[in-house]
Amino acid sequence: MNKLLVITVLVTLLAINAESFRLARQAEEVEVQGPLTRFSNAFKSTYSNAVDTVSGYVESIKGLKLEEKAKNFYADTTTVLGTYAGIFQDQMYHYVYAQQ
Repeated sequence: MNKLLVITVLVTLLAINAESFRLARQAEEVEVQGPLTRFSNAFKSTYSNAVDTVSGYVESIKGLKLEEKAKNFYADTTTVLGTYAGIFQDQMYHYVYAQQ
């Protein structure tokens, strides 16, 4: 019985102390914004989100080393096209200046 009385007193004291720590709610100040301000804020947030997204894409592309792959592809392509251009030029020369 004594233990029950002690527990009841402790719970009551805890409840009283917890209620004293409650904070009064403060009314939030609401700022009235005009349509131009709302539009400009929406535009700024959309622009910053777009810039962040593109920056993330650019960083991920740099990680793939696509620039180096593009340079190698260009070098290989120009070598092959140079060879075929030379063959085509030789064929045209022999076509135009055939042995008479």
